[in-house]
Amino acid sequence: MTPIRPLPSYLVQRFHGWRATTYQENRAWYRRLAESGQHPRAMVISCCDSRVHVTSIFGADEGEFFIHRNIANLVPPYNPDGGYHGTSAAVEYAVTSLGVAHIVVLGHSSCGGVKGCHDMCRGLAPELDEKTSFVGRWMDILRPGFQKVAHLPDGEILRALEMQAVLTSLENLLTFPFVRTAVEADRLTLHGLWSDTGEGLLETYDPARGLFHPV
Repeated sequence: MTPIRPLPSYLVQRFHGWRATTYQENRAWYRRLAESGQHPRAMVISCCDSRVHVTSIFGADEGEFFIHRNIANLVPPYNPDGGYHGTSAAVEYAVTSLGVAHIVVLGHSSCGGVKGCHDMCRGLAPELDEKTSFVGRWMDILRPGFQKVAHLPDGEILRALEMQAVLTSLENLLTFPFVRTAVEADRLTLHGLWSDTGEGLLETYDPARGLFHPV
């Protein structure tokens, strides 16, 4: 028996609804995008979390953002070791092929990946320490960030670690030669954001002050 099945009927219905309304009303725009190619001004690196909806937050249309999503919106350090590097490949394509002017790293509240890193670093999630855990090995990227916030009261650590995920990614972005070159040539700027999904709030990182504050 094959595990591959037809698309669930509710998704088929939603597609036909979209095509009969949104697509039909904007057919010329969609065809223009298809024919002229994509020219996004910004790349957004966000979490896979289903509650984080980048285009809704910024009221963006198709073609505006080049979006990459992964667990906990992390960017690994530059490491051309011949392995599989989906996030690194997305960053390379955005910078060298699309020529985006901005890279935005968007973290968020109640992040399950960050919680996993927190528990793993505290010895509360031995399954994530297993070599076979893809999530655990991915969250190793954030281990240095945990050490920076481990001294905080328990009630403050998770939020601080969510913000460290953003800062860690920004730091790692600058280890990519083509990112650093574009930044130094003033062709590219980096931005760190954290979203409170429950309250609908957005905070931006200010490097001069060394903290996040509401936009």
